[in-house]
Amino acid sequence: MVIFFFLLVHVLDTSLVRVSPEAYNVVIGAYKNPIMGLGELGLVAAIVFHAFNGLRVILIDFWKKGPKYQRQMLWGVVGLWVVTMIGFSIRHLPIVFGGH
Repeated sequence: MVIFFFLLVHVLDTSLVRVSPEAYNVVIGAYKNPIMGLGELGLVAAIVFHAFNGLRVILIDFWKKGPKYQRQMLWGVVGLWVVTMIGFSIRHLPIVFGGH
């Protein structure tokens, strides 16, 4: 649901640039606050987990040994997700809270 909501808002605010560039700048400026920054972190977390888990599901479906190793692959997904999110958070949170 979060990803769908983001895509909806993204399409709407991006289309605003054709109507009024000034209004677009105001809307984008409103997004630059810590609450939205943390929301972006949550959104990235959901998308990254969804992507890694999707690869796991593909392996389960199309690899003969996939069902046998699905639990180990889940832990692999969780591990990759944690490493990816740590890297992203280190880069993203200083921007959110004022330090570039």
